[in-house]
Amino acid sequence: MPVTLIDAGPLTALLNPNDEWHPSARETIDQLTGPFLTSEPVVTETLHLLRRDGCDADELFALAEAGIITIGLRFDDERAALRSLMRKYRSVPMSLADATLVRLSEMHRDSQVFTFDADFRIYRRNGNKVIPVLMPEE
Repeated sequence: MPVTLIDAGPLTALLNPNDEWHPSARETIDQLTGPFLTSEPVVTETLHLLRRDGCDADELFALAEAGIITIGLRFDDERAALRSLMRKYRSVPMSLADATLVRLSEMHRDSQVFTFDADFRIYRRNGNKVIPVLMPEE
């Protein structure tokens, strides 16, 4: 069974019932087996988006405490790889959160990224390999 990496968009939609993508995020999560790997930059972005929309961030902490989401890498350990990815995709541009998910996909060969971000159709892992994504139809 593949490991699912979760991006800020779906995580925010899951926790914000007023988000237009909430039903899609909930349906997708219900079909998957956790825990879901993510990164601290993704959590930070999610917290920012929830606060911007007037939502309480407590549920995000509850997901982490329940082991539903887990942090899959340490910045200090992956700094060189993250820097390299962000340089490679400077023209996109790539955020640190996106770089961490690409790096996690390299670390977990049997993984997929649950995202709403079309940039993941551009990014490649291990240089030239397509990253499997779970993304709503456009």
